Amino acid sequence: MTTGAITADSRDFTDDWQRWYRAHEARLADPHGFLAITGLHWLDDRPRRFPDAPGSWRSGRDGVVVLLDKGEELVVEGKPVRGEYRFGVLAERGGVDAVWGDAVIEVAKRGGHDIVRPRHPDAPLRTAFAGTPAYSPDPRWAVTGRYVPFGEPRPTTVGAAVEGLEHVYDAPGRIEFELHGRALSLTAFPGHGAGRLMVLFTDATSGVTTYAANRVLTVEPPAADGTVVLDFNRAANLPCAYTDLATCPLPPAENRLPVAIEAGLRIPRERGGS
Repeated sequence: MTTGAITADSRDFTDDWQRWYRAHEARLADPHGFLAITGLHWLDDRPRRFPDAPGSWRSGRDGVVVLLDKGEELVVEGKPVRGEYRFGVLAERGGVDAVWGDAVIEVAKRGGHDIVRPRHPDAPLRTAFAGTPAYSPDPRWAVTGRYVPFGEPRPTTVGAAVEGLEHVYDAPGRIEFELHGRALSLTAFPGHGAGRLMVLFTDATSGVTTYAANRVLTVEPPAADGTVVLDFNRAANLPCAYTDLATCPLPPAENRLPVAIEAGLRIPRERGGS
């Protein structure tokens, strides 16, 4: 390969990474993204009002119920609702977004608990957001590995950013790879999109230059022979890296890598990064 071809390939790699980075930051800073969250409210059978959402909220065996006062209105799935509205029983990691003026009221279930998490575009965390520090992209951190499926998915319980909360994922397999001459592996969870995988991990940079609790890496569907690419340049922060109002999962114990992954997103400025 000529020097010119190498330079062009490197430029394409960097351009692709920059597009990924911009998309990640845009989702984060969306008017109703995670930086717009103003409260994390845990529901039970006692009706309660919250300062950043309309109505009185409760949950029970029949799911989440809100009782809106006279003059209060939510828009759910494009339809205005008033008075009592039943969201029903929500699926784990599922939820409904109810529109309230220029805000969105997220109604969801996390770790078996129903929550209300309002998102307001004028939230100070969002309006002050100046972007996430990141390592410069480097093709050397795009590592080829092999996906090894389990005989059947393994229920895997992990902790959460919220103390006492747990998440359960059905892990379909693990990814084996080499880095710095060391044989390593990561338990993979189902990702967003058919065949995609999600890897939660920490490494020797965690708490030093990258967020201490976790980072996440999306892996494209494995090839027919199990080949996958772990592009650690795209190791991203989960919402808990920016706000305490998130319920993000922690990596399973076996995903704490004993090597330094000096790639991907670094500690956010909101947590003292630079």
